[in-house]
Amino acid sequence: MTRPGSIFCSTPGRTIAAFAAVVSAVVLLVAAPAQAAPDARSSAGPDFRRTLADSQAAIGRPLLDVAMRDHTGKPVRFSDFARKPLLVSLVYTGCFQACPVATQFLAQAVRTAREALGENRFQVVSIGFNQPFDDPAAMAAFRKQNGISDRDWHFLSPDPAQVDALTANLGFTYEATPKGFDHVTQVTVVDGDGVIYRQVYGESFDLPMLVQPLKELLSGQASRELTLDNVWEKVKLYCTVYDPNSGGYRVNYGLFFELFAGLTTLGAMAWFVVRGLRNPRHG
Repeated sequence: MTRPGSIFCSTPGRTIAAFAAVVSAVVLLVAAPAQAAPDARSSAGPDFRRTLADSQAAIGRPLLDVAMRDHTGKPVRFSDFARKPLLVSLVYTGCFQACPVATQFLAQAVRTAREALGENRFQVVSIGFNQPFDDPAAMAAFRKQNGISDRDWHFLSPDPAQVDALTANLGFTYEATPKGFDHVTQVTVVDGDGVIYRQVYGESFDLPMLVQPLKELLSGQASRELTLDNVWEKVKLYCTVYDPNSGGYRVNYGLFFELFAGLTTLGAMAWFVVRGLRNPRHG
């Protein structure tokens, strides 16, 4: 059982009390057995403070354009997902608890985000870091087992020689254990230019933690070109708010009227100022 703030998937016997001062709610999760690559991380135990520091240090860093294959075997790179925000989740297919739970919760969050922000506004990738075992066939099976049918969600296998560079670039920490892997549970939010924008932690999390960064990125894209459609898009994003009672997003029409009233008032003030400058009164 998990709750927002649970950011580290670990094997039994690990203590995570040291991380409680950094993250408010942390629980111990169980990782299922998997075939671990022999050169994976040591089992000395995770340093939770450094894990968070490494993850946060990735913000503002451009993505490495590593070679990967999707679950059909097609070659892809991060540059293929440019021009739209991208969500990146790292998993290993031999995990039977934490990774599936996190993936299924992410699927719920993605559905909510698409309902709030629109279809095809952002893309998602899940990357198997346990190479060479997380090959395209394994990623295809993981996708099917978790019921993912989203056309803009891709399951990828990186080149085994580039896994270390990829995980370091994303600020993703993992290490092999006798029962699988200890690894940070995070979703990396990347902007349309391929730069890491935000990290979201936990098997589950409050939806605004994921949707708000996407809103910010989409709003920024709408501001780049001053067109009527982009202005309207920016207004809609501004007025789309989270409703804690329903656990979803809705358009707050009251904000439309407030925004309209504010713009009307500013316009009237500007008109009076311009009129006064054109027709000055003489004492």
